[in-house]
Amino acid sequence: MRLVFMGTPDFAVPALDSLLAAGHEIAAVYSQPPRPAGRGKELKHSPVHQRAEAAGLDVRTPHSLRDAEAQAAFAELHPDAAVVAAYGLILPQPILDAPALGCLNIHASLLPRWRGAAPIQRAILAGDVRTGVTIMQMESGLDTGPMLAARETDVDRKTAGSLTAELADLGGVLMAEVLEHLPELRAQPQPEQGITYAAKIRKDEARLDFSQTAICVERQVRAFNPAPGAFFEYGGERIKVLAAEPADRSGPAGTVLGDDLAIACGEGAILPTLVQRSGRGAMSAEALLRGFAIPTGAKLA
Repeated sequence: MRLVFMGTPDFAVPALDSLLAAGHEIAAVYSQPPRPAGRGKELKHSPVHQRAEAAGLDVRTPHSLRDAEAQAAFAELHPDAAVVAAYGLILPQPILDAPALGCLNIHASLLPRWRGAAPIQRAILAGDVRTGVTIMQMESGLDTGPMLAARETDVDRKTAGSLTAELADLGGVLMAEVLEHLPELRAQPQPEQGITYAAKIRKDEARLDFSQTAICVERQVRAFNPAPGAFFEYGGERIKVLAAEPADRSGPAGTVLGDDLAIACGEGAILPTLVQRSGRGAMSAEALLRGFAIPTGAKLA
């Protein structure tokens, strides 16, 4: 098929690779404009932009698709379909209508559960046992379009980072399969029951809430790894917790229970196993305590 690909972060790269491997013609790749990054604030191309340039593809980075000129340029590509994966811009109706077979989206949840911006983190925070990817036909609503295919996986104790990588690969493979059989597929409307919304993650949500159960606090750690990083504060310093395990101990919530940095929660406790000080690399809790004393009985915020 003649396709337009629209994506921005690492999550979208496996889908682009899958389409190239399947032999589809990529008429153009749309990605978010370069952003300032690093200490020098130099403009940096998105992961999809970099991969597309390496493959010799035409890359376009409009700031908006709402103006008539951008919409005309898109329509002039005459795509059979557009494949969308975490693009990051709203697609107005003229863009949705331009491809002959519509715009197909890779969404990182089992719709209609977790429509919206942060489905992977929300699934982990909620304690979902299973999640997956859904290929849907896009329409003007927020992730409301009819579904063409879905594939599941276990959440287990995966971090947002590892689950994102897994779902990215799963989505790329599934999209290639959908395109191969697209003429014979019949999209199914999403169920009206079980709809939930995955609101964008706020930075303040990453502060560990020790008033919750240890199970919920450990979910926070996994949901915010690698970004923005779950944390607590002590002695005027922010300490990120990158990995932790529930521990069968008890005490006042937020209190350090021993010299292994076990921390009491509203029910049970957590034992951080991988932490990070500001400006430092990841380290074990034992290594942290050798250079940054957090005594038994200390109250963490």
